[in-house]
Amino acid sequence: MSAVVSPLAPKDYPQMREVAGVRLATAAAGIKYAGRTDVLLALLDEGSQIAGVFTKSKCASAPVDWCKQQLPHGKVQAVLVNSGNANAFTGKRGLEAVEQTAQIVSGAASIPLNEIYLASTGVIGEPLDANKYTGVIDGLVNAATPAPWRAAAEAIMTTDTYPKMRSVVVPFGGREVVLNGITKGAGMIAPDMATMLGFLFTDAPIAAPVLQQLLSETVGGSFNAITVDSDTSTSDTVLLAATGKAGGEWIVDANAPELAEFKHALAKMMQELAHLIVRDGEGATKFVEVRVEGAADDASAKKVALSIGNSPLVKTAVAGEDANWGRVVMAVGKAGEPADRDRIAIWFGDVRVAFEGERDPAYSEEAASAVMREDEILLRVDLGIGSGCASVWTCDLTKEYVAINGDYRS
Repeated sequence: MSAVVSPLAPKDYPQMREVAGVRLATAAAGIKYAGRTDVLLALLDEGSQIAGVFTKSKCASAPVDWCKQQLPHGKVQAVLVNSGNANAFTGKRGLEAVEQTAQIVSGAASIPLNEIYLASTGVIGEPLDANKYTGVIDGLVNAATPAPWRAAAEAIMTTDTYPKMRSVVVPFGGREVVLNGITKGAGMIAPDMATMLGFLFTDAPIAAPVLQQLLSETVGGSFNAITVDSDTSTSDTVLLAATGKAGGEWIVDANAPELAEFKHALAKMMQELAHLIVRDGEGATKFVEVRVEGAADDASAKKVALSIGNSPLVKTAVAGEDANWGRVVMAVGKAGEPADRDRIAIWFGDVRVAFEGERDPAYSEEAASAVMREDEILLRVDLGIGSGCASVWTCDLTKEYVAINGDYRS
């Protein structure tokens, strides 16, 4: 957690509502740093349902493997998260650590092992000492209450400069349900399913298979449409849990009319949480939307958008407030997707800078540079060959990013 808050941080934080059937507690276990809160325990009432999406990294962490193993059971009573150590690339010791950790949680809270989910974030390659949880978990179980959502969001931070959280009340079949979400992430952000760590909780009665469908459908336009540095984490995990404590029959049909407004609220919250990650990108000073239109199809548009959003040359130009649209041309060309050079148009904000394969006849360096001085920038590209479109959100690449990651393990 940085002492200097990102200039793109929100000006205020939402009032987090209680989610019936969810209790939270945090503690300092000394996972990496002494005297810093680094463990979160969420306890859920028996019968709660869960869904998850995880990194596609071939070097996935031991906690990711553990969660994927438990997910078919579809039930959850505990989620334990630590920051400071990713427990990734730790071999047999990593597996032993998650098993020991789960055993400690099971014993302290009387919960079956297959209803316990674990997530870790931090340094890769360092063994996690599960003995540090001895006694800590007992204290967390006894201290858990429905209210401390901000403390929960802070406990899972690593290089984040501010907690990321959202809360909303959603109409649901003639009554109301609560949906809360917290997430963390600032670097190693180029998700290939979800994002670093994200946890969403609701008291709606939604069965695990339906939760899974909702989550899988909404990651594409949210957590899977952001990039800070093009690097996919070993630990990416997003969990969506439902306690059913709002009452009513459990929803087992993903097309049930009661879900309409909940689907919309979930998609909106996930996108907002994803944007908060980009706004906290390590060293970031600019929030950038890359919007690609006129592509062969939506998938192609997204690949082109990611090519632009991941380009170090584009991102450093944004950092320097340089209206270098030639770098956008480069990124479009290298994407390997269908494109016609002489049909491409590019806008910085509302300023068209390139048109039909060359600089716009009315190009104004002054107007384009003024756009680049803004904190929030839209880079829009029309490929002119189809109806495919997609948006990706990214940030600039500054000297501070190098400084943060050059000192990460110290």
